[in-house]
Parts: sequence; C-alpha cells; structure tokens
Amino acid sequence: MYICVHLQMMLMAIGKSTLLVPLLVALLQPLAAQLGGLSTYGFLKLPVSARITGLGGNLITVVDDDVNLAAQNPALLNPTMHQQLGFNHGFLIDGIQHGYVAYGHHITGWETTLHGSLQYVQYGIFDYTDELGNENGSFKAAEYAFTLGAGRQVNERLSVGLNARLITSQLESYRSLGLTADLAGVYRDTSSRFTIAVVARNVGAQLRAYRPGNPEAIPYDFQVGISKRLRYTPFRFSVAYHHLHQWNLLYDNPNAVQDTPLFNDGPSKPPSKASELLDNFFRHIIVGGELLIGQQENLRIRLGYNHLLRQDMSLVSYRSLSGFSLGAGIKISRFRLDYGRSQYHLAGGINHLSVSTNFKEFRRR
Repeated sequence: MYICVHLQMMLMAIGKSTLLVPLLVALLQPLAAQLGGLSTYGFLKLPVSARITGLGGNLITVVDDDVNLAAQNPALLNPTMHQQLGFNHGFLIDGIQHGYVAYGHHITGWETTLHGSLQYVQYGIFDYTDELGNENGSFKAAEYAFTLGAGRQVNERLSVGLNARLITSQLESYRSLGLTADLAGVYRDTSSRFTIAVVARNVGAQLRAYRPGNPEAIPYDFQVGISKRLRYTPFRFSVAYHHLHQWNLLYDNPNAVQDTPLFNDGPSKPPSKASELLDNFFRHIIVGGELLIGQQENLRIRLGYNHLLRQDMSLVSYRSLSGFSLGAGIKISRFRLDYGRSQYHLAGGINHLSVSTNFKEFRRR
C-alpha cells in the first residue's frame, strides 16, 4: 500500500506536467550509435504477449481491456482492466522460454487503475567447462522483472501512467539487480478514433552490477506512437517510432559490400547516402494492423512489420520473412485466446501464446 500511494502521488504530479516529463527524461539520456551490446537486461525488450508479437513487437496506443499492454505503456491502464488477468508464454529459439503474468485492478476512490506483473526468461541449462573444454557440471541462467504500475485519466482526452520495475538476473555465479521506471502519456480523440502516445521506457540503472565497479547501461527507449481506427472499416493501424533519442541505428555490416572476383566484376558499390538515410529512418518504425471482426470484436487478425529486426537478422544471400509477424485472437466464453508469430531469422522465430480472462465474468454466470 505504501508503494501504491506513492505511485498515485507521482501520477498526479506527472498529470500536471502533461507530456513534458518523458521528453525531459529523453534529453538526459546519453546518445550513442547502434544498439547491439550496449546494455544489459535485453529481455525487457521482448514483446510480452501474443497480441504485441503479432503487431510487430510494439503496441503503445490502444486503449481497451488488455492488461498486458500496460507493460509497454502504463498510461493505457483504465477501468475496463479491472480484475483482468493475463497469462503469456513465448517459445524462443533453442528452447529459451519467456513468460509474462499480469493483473489489473481499478480503485474507484483514487480514480486510478493499478497493475502488477512478473516477466521472466529462462535460458536453459548450460555445460560448465574450464579453459580446456573439460566439463565440470552445468549451470542455469534466468532473469526476472517485477513491475507495479498505475494509470489515471487526467481529463477527457489525456491519461498518464507510471511503472516501477525491479529486475533480478542470475547468469551462472554472476548476479545483478536493477531498478527502472516507465513514464507515459496518452492523448485520445474518440470522435476521430485517433490516439497518440509518448513513452519513456526503462529509465533507471543497475543497483548491483555483475562485476563490482563495472555497471552496465539499461535498455532505455523513448517512443512515440499513433493509432487510427478507420471509420467505415473494422480495421485499426498503429505506427510506433522507437529510439527517438538516438538517430543512428545503422551498423557496419561487412556483408553489405561484397567482392566478386569469380566473375571479375570488382567490388559491389556501397549503398548511397540517400538509401542509408532512408534505411536508418525506417529502422525506427514498427507498423501493425488489426482487423476487428464481430460486434464485440471477438475475432481479431493481426499483421506487423519491424524494419530494424529485418535489417539486423536477414541474410544477404537469402530471402526471408525476418521482421514480419502475424497473429490472431478469439474470445470463447470467459476466455480470450491469442497466438502470435514473429519471424526473427531463417533459423526460427517466436511463437507466442496468451490466455486472458476477467474475474467479473465468472461472477456474472
């Protein structure tokens, strides 16, 4: 209760400053080029539900009863999530398991909706070997994130939210502890069915590094997103721009320029400045579309595209569906079942399953 009260007080302060807080936080973050290997706790960037996976890995602009969405944007918390419970499990490459459990609760007196969640990733069992390759047993590796968040409506169109997250990581004998927060705001125009969101994710630091005196960065991300529900079509599209605080997401790819001595063609030409500029811009973009079928939207079909994922994980010599994702969801009786598939590489991708329900559904029967 002590933490909940402080979350609500901070939300009231955020509401008074509208959407300026995430922007100020973004300006205080260090800038750097590229993404890989720059931070720890990489599992925090994984999509937590099958719905998010099917829409490209990002969904920060949709306000409905899906409590799982609060993991990416706590400002989406609203009274329709009251007593909503979600179970999610992702099957990653090589047997890595990723899961997320969330529960939402609305407090009428505070006019605030809370949520609590647990996110985890289990990397499996590894052989413990010495420098000569001799096996000396085995070890496990796993990471966990415990989140408590709150969201409230400031006025008819604006809502704000805050997540506080405690992270624990154990990789063999190395242990780490971290603390992060998400600050978010959502502006929604119901008449035009348009929503815009601003989120500063994973603002924080390690409390305990894996090695004393060697702290590592947190995967901070400043995002802006929009979504639009078409007036005469049961379709909603979403567009997110991530890493707003960091322009250059390119990296030096040794395969981008290839020698072809077999045919005496000489080296292929490097990409032009214009194509690099365009490529870098679209690396920030994630696009998703959701077809909502039925009066109660009980059947949903999803498609998504993540250009950064495609560029980072595609092979030059082979065509693939890296970066593309799809999914579907259906509500049966008291339960909503969702499936999402994201193709990471020719070697495989993520299969995601989600089951959600609401305790109120059982009392009605």
